[in-house]
Amino acid sequence: MSVIDHVRDMAAAGLHSNVRLLSSLLLTMSNNNPEMFSPSQKYQLLVYHADSLFHDKEYRNAVSKYTMALQQKKALTKTSKVRPSTGNAATTPQNQSLPSEIEVKYKMAECYTMLKQDKDAVAILDGIPSRQRTPKINMMLANLYKKAGQERSAVTSYKEVLRQCPLALDAILGLLSLSVKGAEVASMTLNVIQSIPNLDWLSAWIKAYAFVHTGDNTRAINTICSLEKKSLLRDNVDLLGTLADLYFRVGDNKNAILKFEQAQMLDPYLIKGMDIYGYLLAREGRLEDVENLGCRLFNISDQHAEPWVVSGCHSFYTKRHSRALYLGAKAIQLNSNSVQALLLKGAALRSMGRVQEAIIHFREAIRLAPCRLDCCEGLIECYLASNSVREAMVMANNVYKTLGANAQTLTLLATVCLEEPVTQEKAKTLLDKALLQRPDYIKAVVKKAELLSREQKYEEGISLLRGTLANQSDCVLHRMLGDFLVAVNEFQEAMDQYSIALSLDPNDQKSLEGIQKMEKEESPTDATQEEDVDDMEGSGEEGDLEGSDSEAAQWADQEQWFGMQ
Repeated sequence: MSVIDHVRDMAAAGLHSNVRLLSSLLLTMSNNNPEMFSPSQKYQLLVYHADSLFHDKEYRNAVSKYTMALQQKKALTKTSKVRPSTGNAATTPQNQSLPSEIEVKYKMAECYTMLKQDKDAVAILDGIPSRQRTPKINMMLANLYKKAGQERSAVTSYKEVLRQCPLALDAILGLLSLSVKGAEVASMTLNVIQSIPNLDWLSAWIKAYAFVHTGDNTRAINTICSLEKKSLLRDNVDLLGTLADLYFRVGDNKNAILKFEQAQMLDPYLIKGMDIYGYLLAREGRLEDVENLGCRLFNISDQHAEPWVVSGCHSFYTKRHSRALYLGAKAIQLNSNSVQALLLKGAALRSMGRVQEAIIHFREAIRLAPCRLDCCEGLIECYLASNSVREAMVMANNVYKTLGANAQTLTLLATVCLEEPVTQEKAKTLLDKALLQRPDYIKAVVKKAELLSREQKYEEGISLLRGTLANQSDCVLHRMLGDFLVAVNEFQEAMDQYSIALSLDPNDQKSLEGIQKMEKEESPTDATQEEDVDDMEGSGEEGDLEGSDSEAAQWADQEQWFGMQ
């Protein structure tokens, strides 16, 4: 048994640190005495050494050693071609046990992707002949092509994966995301469905995700609900997470939170989708729950984008926009395809007045998730903030035409129409249609109430808000009802509504201002004294806020994150 055999056995046993030390010494010996090892032995040493570097996450060094190994293999191949008759029984087993050149190239591509050098990864994998590509090579190529916008090549690679592995569900999702028809994808799995028992659910699963990727969220929800109710797939965490995401997309935040909570109870270590869950909790004003969620996710893994996004949502909804911006940037660094991280960073930039930078992030979010309305809403809000009403109108019309006339798209278009005096009537018509479809859609109710407030139709606004609050409780609706009640001199009930709003979201500044305004009107003398005290306290709070922002700016150096001790 040679020393190379010992290195190979240690590599197979996962003793990477031992392989690294021994192979390093042996390679130095080989460099000082080129006759010590044969070309095939040196090739093996280089590969095993590179593998140990890869395991230690030293990707650039690993690429260097893999490249040297491939050069050695090339020289070895040329030698064997020149002297084909020199092969004998003793060397044949050694040659058979040589590390695969294809596998070496795949590992090089993995290194390049970790280094975010996707073009180099594609180049190395493209160099492998099609017939020699394994399913994992085709899968990596498909993902890289998709990321680069080479959709036709991505579809071809995904189909090749399914040809070899017809139950590769992530490849199926990849094809559906690239607008391949659900029926075509299902036909590629038909034989395996018919030949294996208990796979009858797969056709419905493909159908459901086909609806997801075409933006038909309602039919997707119905299909997944029917799947989830089947006894064999009941309480599946992935299906529950998808269902929660779909409820979020259609604006049904209550059911979205419920499904996320169910998934989290089934799998306490769940990370996927928790960024959206944290965002929903923050919007509901449940900031303590957001803080706890962030801590828990950091304890699970700080190498995923989700914990950083959740922490960023907590910072954003407590008005610490600098910190939210930095946490969003960190999340994007970990996962450049994180839509929620892009939305967080975009929202933070917009709140800080950096609208043009925010637009770039919302556009990237739309590119990654064209069927998510919240991405489009973020971009439209940026256009409106920069008085680009025309661009906002074009965008809203495109969303309306692409996703169809539902309560969300109608409300989004109405929101833009409200910006121009000449389109107020059109806005009213659109909002009436939205509320006819979904009387409980909060965004439509809010915009309709805003319109009624402009027209000073306070009684009608009170009726609208009371009707909506009869079935659900929301901070903004209670606060708006308080504003309407003040307008009709119903001060006591208005005070009650402001208090309810603050109980739902203690950080709601507008509700607090409403209460303060009423107290000043009731007691002008006391109000003057309170105003002086508030000014003094306010100046101190402002200093604290500025201090927190400067502290957040130092985080890049100190790496002291929320939720990490």
